[in-house]
Amino acid sequence: MRFALDSSHQDFAASIDALLTKSDMPSVIRSWNDGDTEPGKKLWQRLAETGVNGLVISEEHDGLGADAVDLVVALEQLGRHAVPGPVVETIAVAPTLLASVAPERLSALAEGSLATVAAPPHTPFALDADAVDLVLLVQDGSVSLGVPGEAKASVDLSRKLYEVSAGESLGSADFSAAFDMGALATAAQLQGLGQTLLEVTTEYAKQRKQFGKVIGQFQAMKHHLAEVAVSLEMARPLLHGAALSVRDQSADASRDISAAKVACGDAAYKAARVGLQVHGAIGYTMEHDLSLWLTKVRALLTAWGTPSEHRARVVEALVAS
Repeated sequence: MRFALDSSHQDFAASIDALLTKSDMPSVIRSWNDGDTEPGKKLWQRLAETGVNGLVISEEHDGLGADAVDLVVALEQLGRHAVPGPVVETIAVAPTLLASVAPERLSALAEGSLATVAAPPHTPFALDADAVDLVLLVQDGSVSLGVPGEAKASVDLSRKLYEVSAGESLGSADFSAAFDMGALATAAQLQGLGQTLLEVTTEYAKQRKQFGKVIGQFQAMKHHLAEVAVSLEMARPLLHGAALSVRDQSADASRDISAAKVACGDAAYKAARVGLQVHGAIGYTMEHDLSLWLTKVRALLTAWGTPSEHRARVVEALVAS
């Protein structure tokens, strides 16, 4: 199995990275945190113009008709820049559900509309239900329009969660495919978040001095950063392998997705812990940009399946094989 990305994937990633690098992401995220979603929605519209929103939507409905490999390439970049809003729900989960129950709504998503999904018990609350154009609720295999209710707090201020009640029924759908796409996309986000945390922490270690020496010169510091780098590099093949399994409709796709979700989550969490340790007290402050990445990692660890749930799926698949 070939894991290396080709030039088209690399160019696509570079174009998304360039767009987001110029967008002053910390400012956009903080505005979203404070309830001002306008800067974030303008950013989402620019992303839609690159085709990101319509990646897994068919060309018939104004999407790109791309595969899961393209999806993880894009989502890793969105993770690297901690893009606020219902990233996974809009780009991966809602299109998968709507393709079965309401394909006529797909074009709006491809053009830049935002969507969110609640699917108890795995995903009991809808993310950013107050800021989206479409809320979906999945219960017992049935998909309906959702009606936002009471708001819930999240460790990540950019992730506002809402209880949802059922509205108009749209029909029945196989939620397992949508759940897998959500887990895969979340894994890609975590991989990107971890990469940024490693880069930011490494640069900080090259500048901060203690006892008259740059802390990056200390052997113990190098070991910590190297362990994070190894964890991220070991997780990436699992992520790309899972994307290939989805693309090729492998019978092991769910197992591979769960393995990727666990590995990317563990690597990102290690990057967050080391990043906080290296930055010291300043890393705890909300004023420092590091906090925007740290809290998102913590929130995404349990999004679209907890680590224990995904480990259990891997074990079940191995036992059954």
